[in-house]
Amino acid sequence: MSFQRTGGVGGTGPNANMAASLDDDFEFNNQDYYSLLNVRKEATLEELKASYRRLCMLYHPDKHRDPELKSQAEQLFNQVHQAYEVLSDEHSRAIYDIFGKKGLEVEGWEVVERKRTPAEIREEYERLQREREERRLQQRTNPKGTISVGVDATDLFDRYDEDFEEMPGGGFPHIEINKMHISQSIEAPLTNSDTAVLSGSLSTHNGNGGGNINMTVRRVTSAKGWGEVELGAGDILGPLIGLKVFRNVSPRCFLTAQCGLQFSPRGLRPSCSLMTARHLDQNTMGYLQWRWGPNSAMTTSLVRDTKSSHFTLALQLGVPHSYLMMSYQYKFQDEDQTKVKGSVKTGWFGTVVEYGAERKISRHSVLSATVSIGVPQGVTLKIKLARASQTYLFPVHLTDQLLPSAVFYATVGPLLVYMAIHRLIIIPYTQAQKEQELELQRKSSATDIAKKKQEAESAVLLMQESVRRIIEAEEAKMGLIILNAWYGKFVSDTSQKQEKAKVIDVTVPLQCLVKDSKLILTESSKAGLPGFYDPCVGEEKSLKLLYQFRGVMHQVISADTDPLRIPKQSHRIESEP
Repeated sequence: MSFQRTGGVGGTGPNANMAASLDDDFEFNNQDYYSLLNVRKEATLEELKASYRRLCMLYHPDKHRDPELKSQAEQLFNQVHQAYEVLSDEHSRAIYDIFGKKGLEVEGWEVVERKRTPAEIREEYERLQREREERRLQQRTNPKGTISVGVDATDLFDRYDEDFEEMPGGGFPHIEINKMHISQSIEAPLTNSDTAVLSGSLSTHNGNGGGNINMTVRRVTSAKGWGEVELGAGDILGPLIGLKVFRNVSPRCFLTAQCGLQFSPRGLRPSCSLMTARHLDQNTMGYLQWRWGPNSAMTTSLVRDTKSSHFTLALQLGVPHSYLMMSYQYKFQDEDQTKVKGSVKTGWFGTVVEYGAERKISRHSVLSATVSIGVPQGVTLKIKLARASQTYLFPVHLTDQLLPSAVFYATVGPLLVYMAIHRLIIIPYTQAQKEQELELQRKSSATDIAKKKQEAESAVLLMQESVRRIIEAEEAKMGLIILNAWYGKFVSDTSQKQEKAKVIDVTVPLQCLVKDSKLILTESSKAGLPGFYDPCVGEEKSLKLLYQFRGVMHQVISADTDPLRIPKQSHRIESEP
């Protein structure tokens, strides 16, 4: 086999810089020193030296007589030397792992002057992070709100049509909003340990309404507990004074106590509650609560929450309500965080069965629908939309009776509407958003990606002689020969022209990394390897190789950040008989 490759590097696309800082403007350089040297993040000093020596032999300026190649080699040699200097020093390596390249220029060296060991550097960084979080906390009001709109749609199922035939508009069911509730709260951090919360609510039901306003001041007394004082006023229940205390009794147990005094038109109405909880195991909590006042009760519950499910069992004995409740929720391990749930609750008031589903429809929004079937409550459909810290509730009461038609439409109707909206609106909207974000990334980093592409092309030119020698040595012993290698996004259902626009030829750079008939790539993005760059920033990438080992063809496709070791028997292409 003769060596004829010139190692073209094709494709376009940005390799966006990542940004962060101690004060929100800290910038991580997009050059990964570990990927440049092709070593693990846990690499030993010996591993770093071996990789450094090999790259120095490849890029040393004295090995090239052509002035242009010599200049390109000098730039790449300096990058490799800088990467080795940083990673071979334990102090600068600790700073780089935490702050990135920018940390070595400013913040990092200031830390080194004060601290001696990598462990102390990390400790200092964590302290600075805590201070920054405290500053952010003092600037945040953390608003939360709930809007609930109750709809009475019983006319859809419960009316007698013959009674309305002669009335104007009697052919159309009468649907009305019979209740509404709006609540809002904001937080105002006073000090690092004190927080004030201002909340208010307005409610109306069948023409009658009211509202209240509350002011709460919370103080964190220690790592084990906090206490808060609440003052409230309203036009229905009257002024309120309350006190609440939380305390960690042990690492597995905590206690909450609360008492209040309501000044109502009927006189003073005191109340008190006490709750204790204990971790029964890693995923299970047990609760016991005693409540005294207008709704005195004793409640015990068991809650088990795992990665795939959530289970609750509760029993309450009290006046006027006693009940037994059991609920189960299954969590699908998908991108949309889909959950299905069901519960049954029975007591002196009757029996209620609920079932429903919940799904994430965007980055900050979760939509859920629940069907409630009860005796004597009837059938109700509950729609809930949680958008960031705002919650919107729409309980739709369909019928006071247990009508199969109401249950059917409450179950199937929301499902069909969601499927239509998801396909016609949500999917196109999210895809358009992603495309817009990718386009912005491409435009903002066009200059940087052009530079990376030029560096990759220069590196490939400098590798030509070394690759020729490596291939001759591998051919002599029937070793590892990289025939074709492509890196980027592969689109199998489009034309070849469209596919190549998202991939680059990395045959030469990978052959240059072959040593003793082996190629080992570490667990990091391959865009940082010598001779590589990112042809499709923000999109999923993979590496596709066709190689020959001991005269037999092999093929493998590897994800961008997965480690890769070749040759392997499993990559072998079986020849047809």
